[in-house]
Amino acid sequence: MKFNGFVFLLISFSLLSCRKVNKDCNQNIYENAPEKEWIKSHDGSKEESHGHFIMTCSDGGFLQIGETGFITSSSHLLVIKTNSNGELIWKKEFYVGNHNLGNSAIETNDGYIICGSLNENSTVINLNKENGEVIFKTTIDNGGTDAFEHIAKIENGYVAVGYVNAADRLNTFYTEGQGYITFLNEEGNKVNGINFNAYLSHAYRIKYFNNELIIAGLTESSNDYGVIKTDTSGNVIWNKTYGGSQPDHCFGMDINDEGEIFLTGHTLSGTENWDTYTMKIDNDGNQIWETKIGNPRGFDPKYIHDEAWGVRSSADGGCVVVAGTGDEYNNYKKRCGNSGDNSNIWHVYIIKFNNTGSVDWEKTYGGDSKVNWAGEDIDLTPDGGAIVAVDNSSFGFLKIQPF
Repeated sequence: MKFNGFVFLLISFSLLSCRKVNKDCNQNIYENAPEKEWIKSHDGSKEESHGHFIMTCSDGGFLQIGETGFITSSSHLLVIKTNSNGELIWKKEFYVGNHNLGNSAIETNDGYIICGSLNENSTVINLNKENGEVIFKTTIDNGGTDAFEHIAKIENGYVAVGYVNAADRLNTFYTEGQGYITFLNEEGNKVNGINFNAYLSHAYRIKYFNNELIIAGLTESSNDYGVIKTDTSGNVIWNKTYGGSQPDHCFGMDINDEGEIFLTGHTLSGTENWDTYTMKIDNDGNQIWETKIGNPRGFDPKYIHDEAWGVRSSADGGCVVVAGTGDEYNNYKKRCGNSGDNSNIWHVYIIKFNNTGSVDWEKTYGGDSKVNWAGEDIDLTPDGGAIVAVDNSSFGFLKIQPF
């Protein structure tokens, strides 16, 4: 017993020694947090470009999807492929009219399957891995202003999720529409579609696991996280909602090899302003843990937005989350000591949770004092690090060292 107590104290001391406090800003500094390895930025044809999704490819390179331009005026769907060092291999733009969105992608044996919309209609595009040339491109009018947000490969085809009948057609994140699931054949043609508005107003992510589909997104009026499990025909097995009395916005979802589901986004429930909101649930939808965390730079929390967009499960049963952190208020601008870190300049914010929901480490990553870096998505890399999609008015590729 004495030996066990000694070991416990030694472990506790070791964990505490990884964290220090920056007294200038009341900021936690985790000494075990990984450093930036490099960042590369690539542009489209328009004045600004904004990425939403990133993935590590089987060749060790990276693929990022989003838009160049603004949907309020004119935007193109933009896809950028780099090598493992972030150097450009190819980029492709797609547009019909002025309203075009790039939302996500998956890799198959045949190519990269891109999801989004062209001219306010849902689109799926299969691109050759080597040069980005189009293998097939399908655009479907599912109803009103609609888009595909994410896609999963199943036997004999694909299943895509998104929204239809958007009330706020100029909002790229929450359109106040109706959740929708579309079944496609191998050539990307529509086989069937199901309106899921009874469960979700905006379906954001889908995963195929053990011959079943897990779909996550926003409930009506974006009040709660919503998750649905269906069979491969779209028949609902269960549906669950999670959240508090104020808006809870779910944008990221991943599943580990045990079938445990990780959800992330941001919340106003029980917080002073938007904080990241991450949870782990089992494959039957039972919550295992939830954690709300924010304000990593130690400013006044009333003014700081911490907006999480992406999550990836980790081998230890935990997960890593990416967010953006900064303030959006003209009457508040603070600096952290002599660091030049201003509250109104956004930083990438990464949080590593262990399997019980405790924070292993958190860290922010920023450019110079005049450039916003907002974290939009994250994926793990073969070396044990991560690649982050950074919105810095370009497609930013931020490589994080192994952790």
